[in-house]
Amino acid sequence: MDGIAELRAKYLAEVGAAADPDALEAVRLTALGKKGEIALKLRELGRMDPEERKTAGPALNRLKDEIDAALRARKAALEDAALDERLKGEWLDVTLPPRPRPRGTIHPVSQVTEECAAIFADMGFRVAEGPQVETDWMNFDALNIAPEHPARQEHDTFFMHRDPGDDRPPHVLRTHTSPVQIRAMQTQGAPIRVIAPGRVYRMDMDQTHTPMFHQIEGLAIDRDITMANLKWCLEEFFSAYFGTKVRTRFRASHFPFTEPSAEVDIQCSWIGGQLKVGEGDGWMEVLGSGMVHPHVLRSAGVDPDQWQGFAFGMGIDRMAMLKYGIPDLRAFFESDLRWLRNYGFSALEMPSLHAG
Repeated sequence: MDGIAELRAKYLAEVGAAADPDALEAVRLTALGKKGEIALKLRELGRMDPEERKTAGPALNRLKDEIDAALRARKAALEDAALDERLKGEWLDVTLPPRPRPRGTIHPVSQVTEECAAIFADMGFRVAEGPQVETDWMNFDALNIAPEHPARQEHDTFFMHRDPGDDRPPHVLRTHTSPVQIRAMQTQGAPIRVIAPGRVYRMDMDQTHTPMFHQIEGLAIDRDITMANLKWCLEEFFSAYFGTKVRTRFRASHFPFTEPSAEVDIQCSWIGGQLKVGEGDGWMEVLGSGMVHPHVLRSAGVDPDQWQGFAFGMGIDRMAMLKYGIPDLRAFFESDLRWLRNYGFSALEMPSLHAG
């Protein structure tokens, strides 16, 4: 068949001259489309005699394949050229600092909770959790709090609503995390060492009190635990938490769930209106503690004739105020971004045994 060499030269030249994808597509349709020149040549094969067809058929197919390969190569070259041109105008210097983006901070309550948990974990305590809505029995009766105790009155405790005629035992927003200790002993038994951090609720509101705040309580039960173990545990905790050696002073007190009971003071001083923990001749009360009352052990299913131990409880919010110089407890819950930026912690600032 005549003209194949001319077709090859013609279309290869047009493919090479195509300056953009649209021009290249026009060449493809002219050469290889259903009504293209090569397609028309292939239709002529049916009118040829067999000997001529044997020569012309393979030649046309080779031409078709060659032009198709040239089209693909030219398309790839045009795309690469377009990408290079785009990159010249759309480049980014990755060595430049990024645009400033707002970053959140870790709330002091969350940070101090993690700090305390890390310190007590190093002393063998595990974290225990429980519900914030508790039964009246778990929140009061199991902890040896008498029915006439002021804490069981509505002016001090949030009671859950009951419809008229609902005779179920009352439920309350827990006033302390002590019920978690009962639940932990009921589940695990003795011996046991746990801390119970979490939210608690009481009807109070001033510079150092809010209706919702955070507590962390500790419990250690074994066969021969004494108040001496309690004193060592607390002094080790305060020394690690404040990053300096801290002495404690125990003062006799009364709590329904411990006997004997003690208020615990830590050594401190006031210099120029600034509190310094671990030095001076002053004392500041920080928590309540004592040996677990036998009634509490029995309520949790632990035999008080075989086991004994200590318990203590402190306010996480107050511990944060003491360590980080925060003057007003109410600011913890006001969601003031200025306050959060000032007292908040970086997400990368992981608590350690001696967090600063």
